[in-house]
Amino acid sequence: MTSLIRHVTIDCADAYGLATFWSKVLDQPLHEEDEPGDPMALIEAAGVLFVSVPETKTAKNRVHFDLQPQDRTRDEEVERLLALGASVVDDQRRPDGTGWVVMADPEGNEFCVERSQAERGE
Repeated sequence: MTSLIRHVTIDCADAYGLATFWSKVLDQPLHEEDEPGDPMALIEAAGVLFVSVPETKTAKNRVHFDLQPQDRTRDEEVERLLALGASVVDDQRRPDGTGWVVMADPEGNEFCVERSQAERGE
């Protein structure tokens, strides 16, 4: 029998706070037992677990999420995420409409926002 990835775990300073941000990004609820101040918080449907650790982030992420908007354009999604507390790290959008935007969540973890399927013509 093989193994499966049960969760992708993200170390952070405030597990519940960061999980709440990502819960809004993904429009998926936190686990029903998670509460503010908990050392761990889970977005079960996405398989993402947030764990509070004492160390701070010191370098670029080795693994990151690539988000593809489902019901809006890439640019609309970038604006929505900025309103939720994300920031732009590197804008790779090109004049022809291709490209992506590298963003960071409130604790500095990088992720990318790609074009939607409709924008890709798929």
